[in-house]
Amino acid sequence: MLRRLLLDHPRSAGETYFEHQRVALGFAGALLAAAAVCFVHALVPGLFKRTGSSMVARLHSQMATRRKAPSDP
Repeated sequence: MLRRLLLDHPRSAGETYFEHQRVALGFAGALLAAAAVCFVHALVPGLFKRTGSSMVARLHSQMATRRKAPSDP
């Protein structure tokens, strides 16, 4: 059960548990930053007009690239 919960997914991504944890926490931090920018923009629309969407687009690109990497020859 623990192997399935903790190790199967990181292995399927070609990573160790701690490598996967580092990457996932990096994405979480970036998403929190994007959320904070969007929150400020909601309060003051003149601030961060394109920052939040740019951050999300960059994260999407990074995730899509990582998703393809383990299966590449």
